[in-house]
Amino acid sequence: MIYTLTLNPSLDYIVQMDQVHLGELNRTSSEAKYPGGKGINVSQVLNTLGLQSEALGFLGGFTGKYIEDYLLSKQIKTNFVYVEEDTRINVKLRANEETEINAKGPAITEANLQELEHRISNLTSEDMLILAGSIPSSLPSTIYEKLVKLCHHNGAAFVVDAEGDLLKKVLPYQPFLIKPNHHELGDLFNVTISSCEDAIPYGRELVKQGAQHVIVSLAGEGAVFISKDVCYIATVPKGEVKGSVGAGDSMVAGFVATYLKTRAVKEAFQYSVAAGSATAFSNGLCSKEKVESLLPQVKLTNQMEENGHENN
Repeated sequence: MIYTLTLNPSLDYIVQMDQVHLGELNRTSSEAKYPGGKGINVSQVLNTLGLQSEALGFLGGFTGKYIEDYLLSKQIKTNFVYVEEDTRINVKLRANEETEINAKGPAITEANLQELEHRISNLTSEDMLILAGSIPSSLPSTIYEKLVKLCHHNGAAFVVDAEGDLLKKVLPYQPFLIKPNHHELGDLFNVTISSCEDAIPYGRELVKQGAQHVIVSLAGEGAVFISKDVCYIATVPKGEVKGSVGAGDSMVAGFVATYLKTRAVKEAFQYSVAAGSATAFSNGLCSKEKVESLLPQVKLTNQMEENGHENN
C-alpha cells in the first residue's frame, strides 16, 4: 500500500478576482473549496492515475470533516488522527497575481503524535510512505527524521518532498525519491541554480548523501532526474500556466505511479514531468487524459551518453 502523510493539511479557499483593491470592498468572480496539503494532493493524483493510497495525517473540526468526506467521496482511503482544534483554512487569491494566505494550523498533542507514530510503525517492506509539506508549529522539527527512521527500520520505502533541514536530515536513511525545486536545491548548497545543467552536480551530491532518486524541477526551464547510474534532462510541455499549486505533488505522484507499474525510471520521470505540467495548465489537479496528451512533448536527454559515460 502507498501511504501519504500530510502533517498540516488545509481547506483551500480559492478566490478568483479581476483586481484586488486593498482597504476596499472586493467581490469575487468565482470561488471554490478543495482539500489542501501536499500529501493529500499526491493521494488525489495517484487516484486519478489508477493507484490506491491511504491518506494519513492530522485533521480536526468541521474543516477536517469536509476534507475527509471529500476524499472518501473520491474513493480515497483515509486514516487520519483527529485533533481538537479545526484544520486550517488557507486562502488562495487569484487576480493579476496569485497571493496566498496560509493559516498556522491546529495544536498537535503528544498523544496525537504517538498515535500517528504507531500507525507509521506498522508499515512493512511491502509499503511506501510519501511525506510531503510543512510541519505544524506545535510539532518538533525532527518529526520527519523520526518517522523515516521507523520506515527505515521496517524496510518500508519512503519519499520526501520537503526543503531545508527537513530534507537534509532524511538523506542518511536512503529515501526512494526526493524532489527539490531549483530554488530549494540552491538553498541547500548556498548557490544559485538557473539551468538544468547547473542542477546536475548538486543532485549528484544528494545521491551521494543517500537519496536513491532525485528530481529537480525548474518550472518552464525543464527538469532533471538523477540516480546512481543515470541522469536525464527533460523539456517541459508548452501551455498556459493557470496555477502552480499541486504541480510538484503531481510530479511525485506521476513518478511513483509509473515506477510501480513499470519499474523503469526513464518512463517514470517522463510521466512525472507531464503530470506536473498537466496540473500547472489546469484549474485544480491534473486529469489522466491531460497528462497523457502532454507526454509526447516531454523529451529526455541522457546526460551520461552526452558526456561519454556508459549508461548502466
